[in-house]
Amino acid sequence: MKKTIITVVGKDTVGIIAKVCTYLAENGINILDISQTIVQDYFTMMMIVDMNGVAKSFGDVADELEELGKGMGLVIKCQKEEIFDQMHRI
Repeated sequence: MKKTIITVVGKDTVGIIAKVCTYLAENGINILDISQTIVQDYFTMMMIVDMNGVAKSFGDVADELEELGKGMGLVIKCQKEEIFDQMHRI
C-alpha cells in the first residue's frame, strides 16, 4: 500500500472537504483516515490516503492538490508516508 499524508490549512470556507474529497475520488485515491478541526476561523485537516489505484505520478497529484488549494486560498501539502515517518521520529 502506498500511503500518503495530505495536510490542508487555511481560512475556513464552505466546501473545503467536498472539493478535496472530490479530487481524491476522481483520481482513485482512497481515504484511510481523516481528521479535521476549526480553530477560530482557521481550518486544518490531515488525511492518510492510499494511492495504489492512482494512474498519475505522486508529483502530479501533489502539484494538482497544491493548485487546488491555491484556488481556495489554502495550503495543501502531500508527503509520502515513509518520508513523513522519518521526519517525525524521535
